[in-house]
Amino acid sequence: MHDTPPAVPDFTQWPSFPFEGDLRVKQLDDPVPVEPPRKGEENRECIACSAPDEAYIWVGERWRVRAMDRPTGLPMVLILETRSHLDLGDLPNLLAAELGVMTVRLERAIRSLDDVARVHVNRWGDGSAHLHLWFLARPYGRLQLRGTFLSLWDSILPPIPEAKWRENLALVAAWLADFGGRPLAEPPRIEWQAPSSIASSIPDTDTEAAPENSVIEAAEETPTGEGMAAAEADADGDADRSALDEGPQGEDDGNAEALSAGDIPGSGAAAEHPVVEEATESPTPLAGSEAAGNASDGEAGRQPKVPSPRRTEDDVAAAKPA
Repeated sequence: MHDTPPAVPDFTQWPSFPFEGDLRVKQLDDPVPVEPPRKGEENRECIACSAPDEAYIWVGERWRVRAMDRPTGLPMVLILETRSHLDLGDLPNLLAAELGVMTVRLERAIRSLDDVARVHVNRWGDGSAHLHLWFLARPYGRLQLRGTFLSLWDSILPPIPEAKWRENLALVAAWLADFGGRPLAEPPRIEWQAPSSIASSIPDTDTEAAPENSVIEAAEETPTGEGMAAAEADADGDADRSALDEGPQGEDDGNAEALSAGDIPGSGAAAEHPVVEEATESPTPLAGSEAAGNASDGEAGRQPKVPSPRRTEDDVAAAKPA
C-alpha cells in the first residue's frame, strides 16, 4: 500500500482548477533533517536589500512596492516589501501596524483599476527571509479564476498588452503617492510617426478620390475658368505666348513687354512694383511691322514674369530690323 499513490483530491474537479485529463499525485520525498537557508539568511544575499529604488514602482520611508519585470496573465501582480531586512514575525509594533495600513491601501489601489474584481493577498515566505506580500488581481467576470489557483492561472494565461500593464503600474503608483512616498512608474509613451513631407501625406487625385473634408478641395484651391485654360496652356509649354494672344487684336505689343508683376498670377512682387510704375518705365509703343516682327520672334513670350527697367534707346535699337 506504501507504493500506491494517493487518490486525486476533489479540488481537481473544481471549475477553478486549471488542468484536466488523467492526473496522479506525486510521491512525497523524505523529510530533510535541516532546512536550507532562504535568500537573505546566513551567507545568502538578500535580493530585496540590494535592489535600488529604481527597481520599484513606488517607494516610501519604510515600504516599497515592486512589480514583475514583464506583463503576466493577470491585470496586476505586485509585491509589498519592507525597507528593513525583517520577516513577518520580526516586525516591531510600528511596522506591524503600518503593514495593515499598507495592505489595505495597496488593495484599494489595485481594485480601483478597470476590469479588476478582487485582489488576493498572499504570503508564503519560503523563498526569501525578507518580508514580501503578494497582491494578485483577478479579472472582472472571470469566475473560473476565483480562489486558490489564481497564482497558477497567472502563468497560464497569455500576457496582457505591455502598454496596458505600464498604464496600470502608473495608476497604482500615483494612487499610493497621494498618501506619501514617491511614484517611480511612468505611463507608456504615445508612439506616433510624422509624415516625412507634406506631399507624401496628400493622396494622388489622379488615381484616387480625395477625402470628403480634404483641404485640397477648398474653393480657393480649385482652378476654374481662365485659370484652368492657363493650366492647360502650361502643360503644352506655350503658357506665356497664350497669355499674350488672349488680348484684343491691334493693341500695342509694347504693353506686353511692360507686363507688370501685378498682372501675373501668384507673383509676390506686385506690392513692390505697381503697374503704374512699370508702365512709366516702358518704351514708347512700336507700331506697324516693327511690333509685329518682335512678336513673331517670340521675344514677348519669353519675357520674365517681373521685367527689369530698360532704357528707351536700347528698346528702339533692338526693335529695328537687321
